[in-house]
Amino acid sequence: MPLSPTATRELLHQLEHLPNKKLGQNFLVDGNIVRKSIDLAEIGPGSAVVEIGPGLGTLTRAILASGASLWAVERDATLAAHLRTNVLPEQPKLQLIEGDCLDYPIAALPSEHAESGYKIVANLPYAVSTPWMDAVLSGPLPQRMVLMLQKEAADRYVAPHGSKTFGAISIFLQAAYKMHSRHLVSAQCFHPAPKVDSVLLRLDLKEDAVHFPKEIRACIRRIFTLRRKQLGSLCKKEATPGITAWFEHLLSKGYSPSIRPEEITYQDWCELLNFC
Repeated sequence: MPLSPTATRELLHQLEHLPNKKLGQNFLVDGNIVRKSIDLAEIGPGSAVVEIGPGLGTLTRAILASGASLWAVERDATLAAHLRTNVLPEQPKLQLIEGDCLDYPIAALPSEHAESGYKIVANLPYAVSTPWMDAVLSGPLPQRMVLMLQKEAADRYVAPHGSKTFGAISIFLQAAYKMHSRHLVSAQCFHPAPKVDSVLLRLDLKEDAVHFPKEIRACIRRIFTLRRKQLGSLCKKEATPGITAWFEHLLSKGYSPSIRPEEITYQDWCELLNFC
């Protein structure tokens, strides 16, 4: 069973641990949301699962109870020690790394599992959600992700083109994943309660997923750092034949020369791969 708010506070007191705001430590205390996460993930015996920031182990235990094998990465030394002492000895299917999820975006999942298909189930700290996602999209792609994250981050992930929140991470993610479902989660489902609402998001890998190479991802990120400028001038600044040809292609499709980066659909951004 998930830890209740009272049990969570008591355990934190026993560990002499104050939730670290910088690390986004808001512990899930709502059993319904834990069960919803597991149901959405559709995991069981034989599943390979990655968890980011297991914390006190509430979601961790629920994943393991499904019969799945779990690889987890925890940055906080106190919480990692708690997991090693109180969870790891009784859970042979748990592999735990103490470290930063930006260094271990899929928790050192062995290549045979990464290549054959795995899933991510995680309550993501807000500060690392976008750079972590960018790192995940750089490697072998998970078949499914069930992510608890702050609404602002979720909005960026699934933002439509033309919106203020549409950016490079929106393109990379939407090129590879389709949104299965999105559920608003109250701040009261966490301890301590964050000042904003969160979203439980399920993302499924597309059959025709597009994976952007490192150089093209870097180019798109550079363009979006100057999103107020017209795309034509940004493409000239990149000064490569591929970028120039792609922009000419956009003009042939009816885009205005004064178009701005966020007004281009992710599908048209994917066509950049045909020119670079």
